[in-house]
Amino acid sequence: MSAGHAVATVAEGPYFDELERGQVFRAPGVTLTSGLVDAHRAVVGGRLALALDAALCAEVTGGAGQPPLAPPNVVWDVAIGQSTVVTHHVKANLFYRGLVFRRTPRVGDTLRTTTEVVALRQNRPRPGRRPTGLAVLRITTVDQLGRPVLDFWRCAMLPLRDPDRATGHDDDTSTVGAPPDPAALAAVVDGFDLARFAELTAAGPRFADLAVGQTWRVGGGDVVSSAPELARLTLNVAEVHHDALAAGGRRLVYGGHTIGLAFAQVTRALPGLVTVAGWEGCDHTGPVHEGDTLRGEITVEGLAPLPSGTGGLARLRVQVRADDEAGEDNGRDVLDWRLHAVFA
Repeated sequence: MSAGHAVATVAEGPYFDELERGQVFRAPGVTLTSGLVDAHRAVVGGRLALALDAALCAEVTGGAGQPPLAPPNVVWDVAIGQSTVVTHHVKANLFYRGLVFRRTPRVGDTLRTTTEVVALRQNRPRPGRRPTGLAVLRITTVDQLGRPVLDFWRCAMLPLRDPDRATGHDDDTSTVGAPPDPAALAAVVDGFDLARFAELTAAGPRFADLAVGQTWRVGGGDVVSSAPELARLTLNVAEVHHDALAAGGRRLVYGGHTIGLAFAQVTRALPGLVTVAGWEGCDHTGPVHEGDTLRGEITVEGLAPLPSGTGGLARLRVQVRADDEAGEDNGRDVLDWRLHAVFA
């Protein structure tokens, strides 16, 4: 090295063996502009009526003169993206648990997210593979006034920087994360005029039309496109979504992209869906790559009337399978998502 040239510092996130329980990380806040919402919709789609129709949104939510609600999938994608300041080196996301909307942000609100390390478990070494560990993160998002927006858990697999280190971390990650509280889920639509929503939207089953066991499939699949663009849009800095070398030769698609396309299919099959109150859980059961085509199946697993007496919560299970663009790896399971959706 010639004189006068300093060694460059690598700007990167932590490895598994650099994490400790109780660490807290913060990312830049993100203001939910109409441009961000439109760009997001161009990538994953979505036909949620309250997010598309500002006049309808004002009548139903009582927000006359206010901006429309931000689509819920934009909100959770940004929150997850902000949490990747911890998971720059992530190899896989295993699950999300207990996501609940504490309030429904509007376009123009700003999301600020803190990510806390709440559990760590080093995996058993596997011959020929770099050692890894599981980090469970609690993700808490507030708006510009400090009002709670989201609170949930995410489990990420990260490599160790020192392959020979035994960290001693052995937490039981299977028990981390509380299921959504029914009262908190119902509170998401406090003040909404669901009867008016039912009057103004003609298509799709209402809550009274739903039955446990009903299943829908959307005709045709949805191709995964603009994957790194969605990652950039939502502040997701995980290497595997941007750098094929870091991903082992082929970039992986951000999990929120898969969920977003699945949600777009849900809104096509069930156009009477008012909004999403929360998630019971979400497991990424297989990798997704750009160019894959995703096909979802939606099943009603539970129904609970709202305390207001109008409408209710449907617990939906969304299972997604992927076909690759070469037609050589078709029908593989990639997503198992359970959400709580509000119907009028």
